[in-house]
Amino acid sequence: MSTVETHKTACILCYVNCGLEVEVQGRQITKVRGDRDNPRSQGYLCQKAGRIPFYTNNIAHRLTTPLRRTPAGDFEPIDWDTAIGEIAAKLNAIRAEHGGYAFGFYGGGGQGNTLGGPYGLALSKAMGSSIFYNALSQEKTGDYWVNGEMFGAQNCHTAEDIDHTDLLVVIGSNPWMANGFTRAREAVAEIRKDPARKLLVVDPRRTEVAEHADLHLRLRPGTDAFLLGAILAIIVRRGGEDRTFIAAHTEGFDAVRDALLDIPVDDWIRVADVPRAEVEAAVDMILAAPSMTVRVDVGLQQARNSTLNSYLEKLLFLLTGNFAKRGANGLHAWLAPLMGHSRPDDVAPVTGQLKIAGLLPPNMLPAQILTDHPERLRAFFVDSANPANSVTNTALVEQAFRALDLMVVIDVAMTETARQADYVLPAANQFEKWENSLFTYEYPRNYFHVRAPLFPPLEGTLVEAEIYARIVRAMGDLPDDRTLAELRNLAANDRPAFSQAFRALTRSDPKYGAIAAVILYETLGATLPGGAAATAPWWLPAHRFAAEFGESVHRAGIEGEGFELGENLFAAILSERSSVAFSDLDYEDTWSLMKHPDRRVRLAVPAMLDWLKRLDPADAEPDPDYPLMLIGGQRRNYNANQIMRDPRWRKTDPHGALHLHPDDMAAAGGLAGGWMAVETRVGRIVVKAEVDENLRPGQASLPHGYGQIYDTPGGQVTVGPRLNVITDCDDCDPIAKTPYHKNVAIRVSRPTAAEIAAMEEQAARLGEVA
Repeated sequence: MSTVETHKTACILCYVNCGLEVEVQGRQITKVRGDRDNPRSQGYLCQKAGRIPFYTNNIAHRLTTPLRRTPAGDFEPIDWDTAIGEIAAKLNAIRAEHGGYAFGFYGGGGQGNTLGGPYGLALSKAMGSSIFYNALSQEKTGDYWVNGEMFGAQNCHTAEDIDHTDLLVVIGSNPWMANGFTRAREAVAEIRKDPARKLLVVDPRRTEVAEHADLHLRLRPGTDAFLLGAILAIIVRRGGEDRTFIAAHTEGFDAVRDALLDIPVDDWIRVADVPRAEVEAAVDMILAAPSMTVRVDVGLQQARNSTLNSYLEKLLFLLTGNFAKRGANGLHAWLAPLMGHSRPDDVAPVTGQLKIAGLLPPNMLPAQILTDHPERLRAFFVDSANPANSVTNTALVEQAFRALDLMVVIDVAMTETARQADYVLPAANQFEKWENSLFTYEYPRNYFHVRAPLFPPLEGTLVEAEIYARIVRAMGDLPDDRTLAELRNLAANDRPAFSQAFRALTRSDPKYGAIAAVILYETLGATLPGGAAATAPWWLPAHRFAAEFGESVHRAGIEGEGFELGENLFAAILSERSSVAFSDLDYEDTWSLMKHPDRRVRLAVPAMLDWLKRLDPADAEPDPDYPLMLIGGQRRNYNANQIMRDPRWRKTDPHGALHLHPDDMAAAGGLAGGWMAVETRVGRIVVKAEVDENLRPGQASLPHGYGQIYDTPGGQVTVGPRLNVITDCDDCDPIAKTPYHKNVAIRVSRPTAAEIAAMEEQAARLGEVA
């Protein structure tokens, strides 16, 4: 029997990536607990992390050989050399005939699986493409667009100083279930226990975090813009804005004030269906708080008027002066930005859709393929993502995938997206390779966590860095072997000389600059200890950050000057198994992260003020044909992301039940524990149903993270709802095209007898393994 070993790593079930200490025996994780040595999460874990063994120990459902689609439509196993050679040849042919816009990329990593991203982007750049999609571009781009207008760049990203705030305002977010910031439940509990600190929650549902609130504004679903506009209007009517802060740090207040004073406050509060006295009490709390920080998430960012919502949310903390000070919001540092910045004229060639932060919205993906436009997408890579389940309008997405000339999926299992591919390449999982956190959203002290592998890659799989390096080599895009060998020797023996030689090479030819990550992997990576070659791309941002923010790096505990400081920072992030602080900014340093040359916030964003003026209460009225408003993707105890494919991991809610208010269940003639049909204008699904008194009447919810196909002794079963079968690509934000997944108009009814029989058969099969 193998010995039990203890290792440090991190959770992969949400982007907070709490530190873990795990016990390992052979290839099995046998115990999971919080890592008390992790300076960021400090031993904290939510309820989900203990189920990680269901992911990493589930070897039976892993892919262990490349697969190629046959003319008959099924898959056949092939060897790695054949797969790489054929894919590279097809990419070269597509690049030569159609140019860069023919290639698109989706993914590049997700929660706890991000290190393949730089290599996938290197392939995209080698193809000459900038067509890039990921989960962030389905959730956050409206927020990023607003950041660009107000702070000067779309990768100026705001964060919250929750540990020190006097008033935490939570809007469209449920950190009790979803985390979203470190030690979420402990942080909320600390606020609740302190009589000097307050919690204000704005959410239609009586969420778990709302149970701890001093005040819960239970607005009508989809009316966030009306309620936030009314709150801001009351603040300026009371003269509650922070004039000193506004004069010192902002531009455009007069135009904003005029727009807010034009708001018919009583009418908008009626639309939101919140008592006026509660709204006034919320304003009292905001104006009385010595400090306030505002926490939002996709409940606001995928709701009606999503980009406008993000603008109003930022006005809330900016007009009250709760920015760049202790206990408030601020801009956080990045070791390397998670997203880029796009010019106002940078649009997709087929749809004309605006790129935001270098990203395109996935719900516009089918339109980029299903067309005869000469610059349509023809080749598509999907890496560590499952858009066939997670992107709006599943049927249309799958139709688009089938119309591609080439589709390659890199993943650990045969996902619903992989079933649409021409080639499926098996990857090592998150615990079989070097990995790192990427969502370094802490403020004002930031951490970076590089994780060593717990196990070697499963036989037949490769880490993403190696997959992409082999493809780029087979395409003929790498420098010659002699040049790489010289760089490798310098990296091992003279790092300053390596730096000069690497920069000279990547500047000598654009094609080498495009694949800089792969060149680093092939050269510097080969010299790194412990097989950490895939981490090599972090060497460059470590040096860039140290050069620009040397003082904050020193305050974080890293010593050295100049080039040495960058080397020491890179060495620290590679060696510290429980994460390392890479930046410690003073609150005033926030202004150095601004990208407007004068470091002043632009409060007046013309497109947003025009939108505010056009906001019409009639648009918030229910659709009589689809009168219920669905939360499409609710956070629950045992739903996480699409990687958790083994249904046995769930202690509760195995079917991903539809939740309805008791009145709505009764009106539809449904029974708790029975089946209900859910319909929209684009689709219909049949799901288990349960009552939930925490919902408002007229509101329903379904969880995200379900819809995976799973093999049982009785045959395949789809585990829970494929939620995006019923979502509509066109039901989205007018600027960012963010889908309104948190406000989906539906109707519910009793299913047919045939539908019930089919679902009962599925449930019986699931019961064989769950």
